[in-house]
Amino acid sequence: MTEPEVLVRENGSLGHITLNRPKALNSLTLQMVREMTEALDQWRGAGRIRAILIDGAGEKGLCAGGDVRALHDAARAGDESLPIAFWTEEYRLNSALANYPKPVVGIMDGICMGGGVGITAHGSHRVVTERSKVGMPEVGIGFIPDVGGTYLMSRAPGELGTHLALTGGAVGGPDALQAGIADHYVTSDRLPELADALATGEVDDVLKSFAAPVPEAPLAAQREWIDAAYSADDVEEILRRLQDRPEEAAHAAAASIESKSPTALKVTLRALRGGYDSLEQALTQEYRLAMACVRTGDFLEGVRATLVDKDRNPQWSPATLPEVDGSRVQKFFEPGPDEPAIFG
Repeated sequence: MTEPEVLVRENGSLGHITLNRPKALNSLTLQMVREMTEALDQWRGAGRIRAILIDGAGEKGLCAGGDVRALHDAARAGDESLPIAFWTEEYRLNSALANYPKPVVGIMDGICMGGGVGITAHGSHRVVTERSKVGMPEVGIGFIPDVGGTYLMSRAPGELGTHLALTGGAVGGPDALQAGIADHYVTSDRLPELADALATGEVDDVLKSFAAPVPEAPLAAQREWIDAAYSADDVEEILRRLQDRPEEAAHAAAASIESKSPTALKVTLRALRGGYDSLEQALTQEYRLAMACVRTGDFLEGVRATLVDKDRNPQWSPATLPEVDGSRVQKFFEPGPDEPAIFG
């Protein structure tokens, strides 16, 4: 028998969802999104269930993101039905979690990237551990921080969100707390005990009792150069400021940004600076940007270089930031053909 990709069960008053593709770092498929949505719908009005817990199977972490290889293969074959269905339904799931009438506890243990952030960081209670590696690395594959990533990062203190979005770097639990994408710090060895306690106790009381002292957040000490550099209005100026800083960490950030898709960088920065009234507004725009990345952006090439041929040598087009002019960026923000109404 094939193992189910999502484990759904009830433990006392807790509805427990576990991503169960550990060999694929629990990368989200369309079927997994649908099974999670179905479980949440069933528990929404169930009086016996008072809270939801979302975690991942295996030792490496919660989730490495969406199954972008499958999305790449479909789009490369000229079939947009999978990207359209996946992003539409995934973004609806993100919104459902953000607006769920019961507490949703997301365990951001180990690797928590992209889509993994989307199914935890919009919940009411977001837990990180000493093993957490939280990030939105999408610009490295010619994509944009989606699943509400531009919404979350635009609301991070100072320019922390811009730094994380443009470098695509992962941060530990303390920095995730600092950036406002997590709320609670629990040591990983206590997670099984935490799940059992949530089955019978009130979520706030349980998490308070399991709280561990939070280690120092490395990015907190770097806010001066981060805020100074990333407050610039365009990516070229951000790079210039980073390169002019005396800090080695700023130089490393610049080098990381320079390796990313020029188009994705400029589109991401504009999305972060555009301002959102709601998560749903952000998700609607991210859908538009996601499809543009597939149709005219660097997504296919980025995934090819990272996951298909694995040569780590993407040929971005255009290849440099100055070649990505305002008119090219603007096209990403314009409605595509037959764009679905994701919300309402």
